[in-house]
Amino acid sequence: MSQNCKQDPSLRFFRLKNPFKILFKKTNDAGLSPKLLSLLNNFETNLTVSIRQLIPKDKNDIVSVSWMIQAMESLCETHKSIRSLVKGLELSVSDLEENLIYIYSDISLKLLELCNAFTSELDRLNHGNLLLKFAFSKLETKELQLSYMDSWNQHMVSKNPRIQNCGAVLTRLVESMDHQHHLSKKAKKKHSVKAKVLLRALYGVKVKTLYIFSVFAAAFSGSSKNLFYLRVSKEMEELPWAQAFMELQNEVNPEIKNTPLSDKFTVIKDLEAVETSVKKLNTAVQEGSVPNILLLEQLKKSVIELSEKFDLVSKETGCLSKIVISARDALFESLWKKYAEELGVTLPMMIRSVKT
Repeated sequence: MSQNCKQDPSLRFFRLKNPFKILFKKTNDAGLSPKLLSLLNNFETNLTVSIRQLIPKDKNDIVSVSWMIQAMESLCETHKSIRSLVKGLELSVSDLEENLIYIYSDISLKLLELCNAFTSELDRLNHGNLLLKFAFSKLETKELQLSYMDSWNQHMVSKNPRIQNCGAVLTRLVESMDHQHHLSKKAKKKHSVKAKVLLRALYGVKVKTLYIFSVFAAAFSGSSKNLFYLRVSKEMEELPWAQAFMELQNEVNPEIKNTPLSDKFTVIKDLEAVETSVKKLNTAVQEGSVPNILLLEQLKKSVIELSEKFDLVSKETGCLSKIVISARDALFESLWKKYAEELGVTLPMMIRSVKT
């Protein structure tokens, strides 16, 4: 752990409990078949690679919109890989304990709430870009140009209630993960080996998702209070992806924490650059001087590119929402199937009876 993270009281520290201390300490001791061992190793290898790819190579990449696109794409791929793992495990209905399904349902609802918050903020930021485009089209009218830039400034300093609520949702998400630990401990003798493999995979996915979502919340809110530092327990250190995950946190967190926000809207590098250029343009217009053509053209280009990048982040966020909803529906279908078998009816019959 970096010294900055150790000593910073503004970061939100969480020591996530590891369900595998009570499920099985080491993969080789779990009595896994070669097939299950291969599935788990492949999944965790891919998870490790995906986390390591998110470690910024340059400080200017923290937090850029390009990094945010990459992070959300990475989350989409990781959540897709869970579906592939479930298919490969060939889980029977009995493997899917009700508490596992309900826990995932609770977690998925919080993930969807956060995705919706992020999408709403991206829409808000793109509306700000639209105001700047109007300002650029009114260069011949000083009053109109200043009016649009003033509207942009007021719009950017406004707060999005959904983003302001992200910290509370993220905290509840941590509590849901700790609840999983409690139920896993309570039901450790009930879980099949396949279910244990799924739990271990889900744990890694949730840790990665929780952290990236906290980075997004911090970036959009401009507050490091929403940024998590997920402490690694000794048991968790044995997981293949743990080292890469700690490196990611130690690279990203200090940069966000140390970014001064007294005269800025955001820690997002691309938006910060646009803000600086708008201030220069605004000063030039107010003083009655002719705006620097090169500055103006660069700003126009930056705003267009920023809008396109925000659209890509929004697209990947929507993709993640669809994946989470699909996984949630599939798990509930499995639960319905289990109930139908217990009642001795077919699943379509049971669904019809509920609808009527």
